[in-house]
Amino acid sequence: MTLMSQDRPLAPAIVDAATAPFWDRTKAGVLSFRRCTACSKPNWYPRPVCPFCFGDTAWEDSKGAGEIYSLSVTRRGVPIPYAIAYVRLDEGFTMLTNVVDCDLDALRIGQRVKAVFKDMPDGNKAVFFTPA
Repeated sequence: MTLMSQDRPLAPAIVDAATAPFWDRTKAGVLSFRRCTACSKPNWYPRPVCPFCFGDTAWEDSKGAGEIYSLSVTRRGVPIPYAIAYVRLDEGFTMLTNVVDCDLDALRIGQRVKAVFKDMPDGNKAVFFTPA
């Protein structure tokens, strides 16, 4: 069975002083995250204080490559089927996202994926993933 993904409407981004660098980088097609300057652990979602040791964090760019850790395809009760997944990035953090531009029935846990950026109505770009 083949169930191709389709683009869904996106809400505008919530941009403030803490998230503006993230959104600026996505406009350039770059996924960024924060890493603790004290314990070196990567943080997702990006925040100025490390949730592990309460140290300061600094922005880093991700290569945007990882693998599907967990996955669910929603088919019923929605106008457009979609896949939601936890993706574990090669830099060591895991993020909740959608997997797009693919056959939803062909997705598998452990499958390699890469970041893709989709236009939002406010001029920002949202980060999703597609099979690598």
